[in-house]
Amino acid sequence: MTSLNSSSRLMATAALGAFLLGALPAMAQETTATAPAAQTAAKPEIGDFGFDTTGMDKSVQPGDDFYAFANGTWAKNTQIPADKSNYGMFTALGDLSQKRTQEILEAAKGDPNSMIGRAYASYLDSAAVEAKGLAPIQPWLNKIRSVDKAGLAALLAEADRSGVSHFFGGYVGQDDKNPDVYIYSMGQGGIGMPDRDFYLKDGERNAKLQAAYVKHLENVLTLAGEKDAAARAQAIYAFEKQIATVHWDKNDSSDAVKVYNKMTIGQLAQSAPGFDWTTFIRGVGVKENALLVAQPSAFTGEAKLLADAPIGVIRDILIVRSLDGFSDVLPDAVAQEAFAFYGTALSGTPQMQERWKRAVDFTTGNLGEAVGQDYVAKYFPPETKAAMDGLVKNVLAALDTRIGNLTWMQPATKVKAKKKLANFTTKIGYPDRWKDYGKLEIKADDLFGNSLRSNQFAHDDNIGRLGGPIRRWEWGMTPMEVNAYANFGMNEIVFPAAILQPPFFDPKADAAINYGGIGAVIGHEISHHFDDQGAKYDETGKLADWWTPADVAAFEAAGKALVAQYDAYEVLPGEKLDGTFTLGENIGDLAGLTIAYDAYKKSLGGKEAPVLGGLTGDQRFFLGWAQVWRRNYREQNLSQRITTDPHSPSIQRSWVSRNLDPWYKAYNVKEGQKLYLAPKDRVRIW
Repeated sequence: MTSLNSSSRLMATAALGAFLLGALPAMAQETTATAPAAQTAAKPEIGDFGFDTTGMDKSVQPGDDFYAFANGTWAKNTQIPADKSNYGMFTALGDLSQKRTQEILEAAKGDPNSMIGRAYASYLDSAAVEAKGLAPIQPWLNKIRSVDKAGLAALLAEADRSGVSHFFGGYVGQDDKNPDVYIYSMGQGGIGMPDRDFYLKDGERNAKLQAAYVKHLENVLTLAGEKDAAARAQAIYAFEKQIATVHWDKNDSSDAVKVYNKMTIGQLAQSAPGFDWTTFIRGVGVKENALLVAQPSAFTGEAKLLADAPIGVIRDILIVRSLDGFSDVLPDAVAQEAFAFYGTALSGTPQMQERWKRAVDFTTGNLGEAVGQDYVAKYFPPETKAAMDGLVKNVLAALDTRIGNLTWMQPATKVKAKKKLANFTTKIGYPDRWKDYGKLEIKADDLFGNSLRSNQFAHDDNIGRLGGPIRRWEWGMTPMEVNAYANFGMNEIVFPAAILQPPFFDPKADAAINYGGIGAVIGHEISHHFDDQGAKYDETGKLADWWTPADVAAFEAAGKALVAQYDAYEVLPGEKLDGTFTLGENIGDLAGLTIAYDAYKKSLGGKEAPVLGGLTGDQRFFLGWAQVWRRNYREQNLSQRITTDPHSPSIQRSWVSRNLDPWYKAYNVKEGQKLYLAPKDRVRIW
């Protein structure tokens, strides 16, 4: 599964061939969805035709910096809120979604029969949380303090079920080579910073983060009541650095073929001796014998490190992970300490969100579809869903035509590509069936217990997939999420309700703006199924070779050109993008914009688009694309993203237009301007 946008806090992931943790978040039993009520807008919500012209900086030539031309005044005048690491269109809509959700939860708060109301109320009751202190988590911490090597595997299985991260992660998802069957997949873990590079790469910024992280470890151990915290923090860091040395890097971990390593529990035990794999895997609830192990050599290395490490260091790591993992439902001192490192040191965010915002996020994070039913009924009109259906069909048709006209793809491969396209499932707005949270106990006076039980509920439901039919109705995002994703195993594209708003989509806006915005987003998600990883899956969602060698060679050559283009971008002094790591998302942007442009032109029915606000249809189309990427970053957050985020930063995402011939004509871009590429150097894939 790959998404349009990533979260601001990116942690080490155990995902197998996916960006988010797990192929899909845990799902629950479904109930029938209800259709939302109708709402309409009288005119475009933004400007006269859907674009904010006041945010432009017309003193900049589009060919020198298209992002600044389209968004420069907005960028200059927009401050990042104190509780955010970055701010732009995604976060603005996220704020709107959060505020709307608050209104729903406030109305439910006083209803003892409302599960979402009880969850929300439990988070808002900070006095009760402070009064209880660490008492709710102490039984678990005491288990950690008393564990020995013989009991470690069973304890880690319990940690898994409780939502405490540790030395590796696991989830149940589709078997990439047999997508009609679920399988338990495992990935490397064990580090508290977002990526191995934070431990292994030199530089002033990394040195400061390493020092801040060691201090964070010391502070958490102190909060837990442990003695000699400074020395023990140094021991934790030294051990995590050893783990980082055996981790696969992000490029290998993102390769769908490299991470597909099927083995039995016995084979895992043989290749990674020193840890009781049978006890752990049976302890998390897996009865089957087949596994997928994403990074086998990392498991070998971690098993040896665990076998050789003093039990005290392992205990200390688990204490820290537990307090960090539950920090938002523990006293404020714990929450503030976690935020001081993960929010401020890593991302530069000065201030934690107000408690009501965190209460909304807690409730939607654990009961997303229970909240979502009310959200779509109130805020997602049927005409938006209908209009989106039409846009998706137009963009799919545009890609179908492009596949037919490709000069580099062999005829037999074109037939298979078209078949894959024809088999797509599109999910828009909200699920057809809602999750049933009936087995989850939520209490208005037990915040920690609500969090723990929610983690256990999600874990059990995820493990419960094994041996059952594929749940094709499930969603990996809530309706309130401002994002979209492509799921390779399901051969689907998914667009939650909250992203189907201006500036991405407004049924009352000019078609050029909508096609440049949500049309390119649709194209982006569709094209993920044909990017450097998605193209490895056939029309059934199976990881398989369906391209000829000539197709692969042509595709890889174009990919290398795009890698080189993005490798050259220096985002911060001395910090360049990794074009290989960001390749899939860059292909998505390039293909999405290309396909959306074709769909837009076809929507005009052979007629010329009107001139609006002095702008031609083509000019407005590319401005619609640039507008959705308006975003300002704090420097720490931007630096972190260069290391951990497979998406390029917003400025470079807008610049993908330099590869499209119509952009040059629309803005009269000439040789000598900074973004100019000679026709032979413009990357053309789809």
